[in-house]
Amino acid sequence: MILNTSEVEISSFLLIGIPGLEHMHIWVSIPICLMYLTAILGNCTILCVIRTESSLHEPMFHFLSMLAFSDLGLSFSSIPTMLRIFLFNAMGISADACIAQEFFIHGFTDMESSVLLIMSFDRFVAIRHPLRYNAILTSSRVVQIGLAFAVKSILLVLPLPFTLKRLRYCNKRLLSHSYCLHQDVMKLACTDNRVNFYYGLFVALCMMSDSVFIAVSYVFILKTVLGIASHGERLKALNTCVSHICAVLIFYVPIITLATMHRFAKHKSPLAMILIADAFLLVPPLMNPIVYCVKTRQIRVKILEKLGLHSK
Repeated sequence: MILNTSEVEISSFLLIGIPGLEHMHIWVSIPICLMYLTAILGNCTILCVIRTESSLHEPMFHFLSMLAFSDLGLSFSSIPTMLRIFLFNAMGISADACIAQEFFIHGFTDMESSVLLIMSFDRFVAIRHPLRYNAILTSSRVVQIGLAFAVKSILLVLPLPFTLKRLRYCNKRLLSHSYCLHQDVMKLACTDNRVNFYYGLFVALCMMSDSVFIAVSYVFILKTVLGIASHGERLKALNTCVSHICAVLIFYVPIITLATMHRFAKHKSPLAMILIADAFLLVPPLMNPIVYCVKTRQIRVKILEKLGLHSK
């Protein structure tokens, strides 16, 4: 394909910090760095405690380990790039590195979405069939489910870097966020990107279908809970779902808002989009360990025991 002489093919992109607050970037980097370190510490603690405590080798905690692993993947694949921008004003990123980053971000995003779906099914089984819970969700079955969904996430996003790689990028090189997203990169292409648009939309719909199935799971959970005679038992059953509901809201609210603004908003605020996009990658890895430590007694007790702050 022959490019127009006015079109200069580029091999790198420019990421963006917070427009209008460039002089504050060094101060913005401080809370981001603290959130990043806290997220890593919290999720690594969850993984370590669940791995070393045999009493936590149950389906719910295995799924929680998968959630912590997904959160770590999201943090490691995105936040160092954000910190590089805010600390050193290093905005440039090569096209190959950008495409690789969007693969990992979208891959771990879909993996986290899948884990939240699995956890909703776990909560339904625990409430619907409490006596058969461990028989239905055996350790081998949990591993099989986890591997199946991990493979699904990889295969779903695997075409994305290849479809981006085949495009040509000319003149325009400024992205809209502090990290690379598929829908953001493809808009800079100077060649036909319809395949990227439709496949990106398909990936987004697959992820949104997870949220639909989670909602359906909670319809069945509520139906089961309302069939419990004792008011106290109803509250106890619902209380086991609070952590998961919080994790679902923390994850899906920013991502649905961001996807909607990207595809449908005509007069979108760049600052609002940047803040929502940054929150999407910063908040879930930070808040999920906190929510589960506060609301899950077994996790909280074991962590306090490790720190010597709780008597056995």
